[in-house]
Amino acid sequence: MKIKYVILVSALLISVFAFAQKDQIKAAEKALKSGNPQEAVTILNGAQSLIPNAVDAEKAHFYFVNGNAHLELANKKVEEGKNLTLAAKSFQELLAVEKASGKDKYSAQGTTSIIDIKFKLLNSAIADTKSDKDLEGAQKLYDAYLLDKKDTINLYYAASTYVNAKDYATALKLYEELKTLNYSGKGTSYLATNKLTSQEDQYNTVKERDLAVKLGTHEKPKTEAIPSKRGEIYKNIALILVQDGKIEEAKKAISDARKANPEDNSLLLTEANLYLDTKDFETYKKLVAEALEKNPNDADLVFNLGVLSANAKNRVDAEKYYKRVIEINPKYANAYINLAALKLEDEKVIIDEMNKLGTSAKDMKRYEVLKTQRQDLFKSTIPFLQKAYELDPTNIDVAKTLLNVYSALEMMPESKELKAKIKVLEQK
Repeated sequence: MKIKYVILVSALLISVFAFAQKDQIKAAEKALKSGNPQEAVTILNGAQSLIPNAVDAEKAHFYFVNGNAHLELANKKVEEGKNLTLAAKSFQELLAVEKASGKDKYSAQGTTSIIDIKFKLLNSAIADTKSDKDLEGAQKLYDAYLLDKKDTINLYYAASTYVNAKDYATALKLYEELKTLNYSGKGTSYLATNKLTSQEDQYNTVKERDLAVKLGTHEKPKTEAIPSKRGEIYKNIALILVQDGKIEEAKKAISDARKANPEDNSLLLTEANLYLDTKDFETYKKLVAEALEKNPNDADLVFNLGVLSANAKNRVDAEKYYKRVIEINPKYANAYINLAALKLEDEKVIIDEMNKLGTSAKDMKRYEVLKTQRQDLFKSTIPFLQKAYELDPTNIDVAKTLLNVYSALEMMPESKELKAKIKVLEQK
């Protein structure tokens, strides 16, 4: 009899707890429906310790109400990021419980809510980054990735945003995860202009994009290739390692990446930039030469060779490379600027000699020769400076250099016109 009595008491005890638990969930649900999500969360927090021993139906009900309560708090902008994450975790627990039990009373709504939360996290992350809250934005992007690991681009964006937030340790961890996944991000982007907003919207498939155009909501469809992001990923891994003083690890990381992805030219450029950053110019030149063999019309590479040549005081090669850049891309403003700068370097030599001259007839004759050389030098820079200013009319440094040249050559109408434009620039 005693044994039966003990069993009966135990059963009664469990029953009392079960009823208490049900009452708490119902009370929380009532508070939520009355517009008090914080009260609902508080009630559910009191019941949470009982959930591991609850039956599956009660567990599912608990996680469903809990998820909705946290989601409602997020919708009210109460600790938005934290509550979106807690809501997502609760809905994921709900799906796991119902999958294990073979029942799906709340699963459809849970799945819809998780999708909703993912996009809320992404939109909130965008708002954070626009407000210079990169750390908060990065965490939300990563949480969005955890909700849908097939959407790996969110992991990539999270890593990039952690870099912007200067949380390099976390960024490195995420980049390593991207490396393990062999993520490239290469693909195709299907775009069309929204007639209502005049903004370009992106579609996952050409079929979706074309349907929007057919329905008349969008126009100007176009397709763009999305380049591989592997180069940038390994570049950032390398830069973080270099910053930590791990130069050899950085070199090995990129070398291994190139071996694993021999056709990805972006990795070759990343390796070249690493050697440039670490001032190993000879290795950089070799790698650039290799890259140019594969792509002789890469204006950025040729421009960098021009900069290296100029730094090495090899002006003949520098001028050759800058002019080659202009052949490849006539709108490459920095090539015009650097060509002008190359020529202006000679002014100092001329001025130094002029300042050393006396007042003898011989010296005065030499002075006139030097004066003509200086004027010719200035004249030779005008086409490059004018083109650079035409390509980038907001570049005040170029404008002022051109003004100095006009003034030195006593080109008064040009000087007056440019002065007025510079004044407008400085007022902005």
